Amino acid sequence: MGPLLQDQVCFALYSTSGEVTKAYGKLLKQHRLTYPQFVVMMALWKNDGASPTQLASVVGLSKATLSPILKKLEATGYLLRKSVPDNEKTKSMVLTQKGREFAGEGEAIAKMALCATGLNETEVNQLIAICNKIKNNL
Repeated sequence: MGPLLQDQVCFALYSTSGEVTKAYGKLLKQHRLTYPQFVVMMALWKNDGASPTQLASVVGLSKATLSPILKKLEATGYLLRKSVPDNEKTKSMVLTQKGREFAGEGEAIAKMALCATGLNETEVNQLIAICNKIKNNL
C-alpha cells in the first residue's frame, strides 16, 4: 500500500543529509558552530562582504532563517555587520580576523567529513553533479 520508503529519492536525500549534518556537527562542536553556521562561513570565505540577501541566495536559506545565524556568528566573533556606504539600510557581512583564520581549519573539517563518507573523488563529483541536476530541474 503506497510507495515504498526505501525506493524514494526524496527519502534517500533526506536521510543522507541528516547523517552528513550529524557528522559535521561532531566536528564543529569544539568550535561551537552548527552546520548551517558553517555553511554561511563557507559562503563568506568565497564572498567576504556579501549582503544578507546575497548570502541567503547562495546558501539557499530565507533571510528570516539566515538572520539569527548571522547574529550568532557575529556574537562569536566570526563576522561583523557593516553598513554599506551611501546606503544605511544595506549591511555587508565582513569576516573578522578570527573568521578568516578559521578558514584553514574549516577546510580540514570539510575534508574529515568527506573522508567519513567513504566516497572517492569521482563519486563525490558524480554525487554533486546529480544533486545539482535535481535542484536545477526542481
